[in-house]
Amino acid sequence: MVDRGASALSLPDDWPAHPDPILALNRMGSFDWDLDAGLFHMDAQAHEVFDLRPDEFDDRPASLGVRVPTAEGIRLDAAVSQAMKDGSENYGAYFRIRRRDGTLRWTHTQGYIRRDETGRPRRIIGIVRDATQELSDSEARSEQAALDEARRQQTNVVALTTAALAHARTVQDVIDVLKDTNGLIHLGATSLVMGLVEAGRIRLIAEGPAGSFVPGTRVTGIEEPYPMSEVVRTLAPRFIESPDEFAHGYPILWPHITGLAVTSAAYLPLIAQGRPIGAMGLLYSDRHGFSAEDRNVLVALGSSIAQSLQRAMLYEQEKDLATGLQQAMLPRTIPSVPGADVAVRYRAGTAAGTLGRDIGGDWYDLIPLPGGRVGAVIGDVQGHDTHAAAVMGQLRIVLRAYAAEGHTPATVMARASVFLHELDTDRFATCLYAEADLSTGVVQVVRAGHIDPLVRQPDGTCRRVAVQGGLPLGLSAEFGRLEYPVRTVELDPGHTLLLCTDGLVEQPGFDLDEGMRTLAALVGQGPDDVRTLADRLIEMAEERGGDDDVALLLLRRRGPDAPRTGGRLQQHVPPGDPDALSQARHMIRAAVRAWSSGDSADEIELVADELITNALMHTEGSAIVTLRVLTGSEPRLRVEVEDSSSALPRRREAGDEGVSGRGLLLVELLADEWGVEARGGGKCVWCEFRVPSRN
Repeated sequence: MVDRGASALSLPDDWPAHPDPILALNRMGSFDWDLDAGLFHMDAQAHEVFDLRPDEFDDRPASLGVRVPTAEGIRLDAAVSQAMKDGSENYGAYFRIRRRDGTLRWTHTQGYIRRDETGRPRRIIGIVRDATQELSDSEARSEQAALDEARRQQTNVVALTTAALAHARTVQDVIDVLKDTNGLIHLGATSLVMGLVEAGRIRLIAEGPAGSFVPGTRVTGIEEPYPMSEVVRTLAPRFIESPDEFAHGYPILWPHITGLAVTSAAYLPLIAQGRPIGAMGLLYSDRHGFSAEDRNVLVALGSSIAQSLQRAMLYEQEKDLATGLQQAMLPRTIPSVPGADVAVRYRAGTAAGTLGRDIGGDWYDLIPLPGGRVGAVIGDVQGHDTHAAAVMGQLRIVLRAYAAEGHTPATVMARASVFLHELDTDRFATCLYAEADLSTGVVQVVRAGHIDPLVRQPDGTCRRVAVQGGLPLGLSAEFGRLEYPVRTVELDPGHTLLLCTDGLVEQPGFDLDEGMRTLAALVGQGPDDVRTLADRLIEMAEERGGDDDVALLLLRRRGPDAPRTGGRLQQHVPPGDPDALSQARHMIRAAVRAWSSGDSADEIELVADELITNALMHTEGSAIVTLRVLTGSEPRLRVEVEDSSSALPRRREAGDEGVSGRGLLLVELLADEWGVEARGGGKCVWCEFRVPSRN
């Protein structure tokens, strides 16, 4: 601090000002600064604030320099000078002083500037006080407010994540919630890893971001030296607070994640019902250490995730069980029908609100009958549970048996109703049975409370066939009304008969008649091929969603020039049998050379081999390979590979360096047509190639 005036000038009569005793009681010192004389008087309390004895201060501002550091003095002088220049009446400032013991303490000063009649500053009267505790309290309040806000944000993230997890039905849903930008990323985590405990090992189910996968960690043993393995063994969280701690504790893992710039990590065991079901790791790039509050929040989050994950795993197990039961009750294979093209499809309902009960009583069946006739069945047992599926399975077998015995359609339906009534169940079923003579095109239809069939003509016209019908199966026997009127329909060559359950027709807000008209329009606008049309209708049902399941059967009578089956070869290929695989390849090679031109032989062999390989690699059962020639105006060679898995093949991008994922791309590129159709509990992947006509 510097002098503001000369010492020779006379002092004011009231200089120095007498301090108010209250100031001293509040540990505030006062000063009176005569700017003209350059004298700076301080009372005893002010001396104490500056830690100066009276004999150490000569009333000159410059003498305060022993206590006010140079930088603080410059800043304080600037504040006072600015106040005097801009006409202010007062000023205030915080500055630091260095006490006798060398410690720095905050001080606050406030001065009142007295001016003469011309506005020139003459005198400053003010106070000084120790402000160290005040600023410490303020800083503490700010820090506490920041901590409270951070804790509130963390608690909010936990609450939002828990709420989102409440709607997660599958394991993938849980992963999606955690990787969502509104989820754990708000906790500051830059990378997430999660694994499930399976048969004494940890299988990785999620990692992010892209490129963070560590080779060799897809499946790891619980005894291996990895942090997720450790938390599963110990059932305790592991908080890693520095890169050095990570590198020292897990030297095998650390070199693979250095590119993520990890500064700390939290690994949490996912415990449900007292046993570990998995583990989760959160990696941070801007955090060092974890407070007690941080740890509590993360442990609570891990508990919530574990409960959601267990619920999702149970849901998927029940869904797999229900799907397996459903598939077991449906026909495993649909027989080839001379003179007709057939497609069948089934779609499980979503079963909203009934966790894991994606199962129903809808079914289809195709029954070969004597004399070249065929029986087509579509039905729906009341309910969406395993009991409905069990009743459906019994009813399907009974209908098939009665039809195979040669009974008329009306008798088949009546006997099935009596059978259902005599079962120990309160369920009823709707059903439609159509018996077709494909040599004449005559179709006899009976209906038990089911929706009417549709018939599509070659020009795309689609009409509803009204069938008088009777009561649903079970009810007609209970009420003694077993009459089922028969409607006769002529199915001309190229016409398609469509049977379906109400899940394909009913929509919220629409009555049944509107739904039937909408379905007829969709069928009329659809493709001619029954398999493609069936796929289109099921895709429409998938897009629309709904709780009800869907069964669908399409039967198209071939015209006189339609393809007919020529040669046919079949080979059974068990898994792990190289001899059978070699024989199948030899059969394919010989058949292709005999039935096709040499130009396309290599392509057909390649596609057939790809389909067989996919069936053996991606399913657990055998593969049945069938080759046949479809003769007609445009002969085709058809390759079918049947397996026992209901999982549909998926096209996916293999990437520039991928070694798999190109199979279906090859099939689509080389085959003239290809597709997938249900075969009871499994599926059939087929493709067709145009071949030149030969005698």
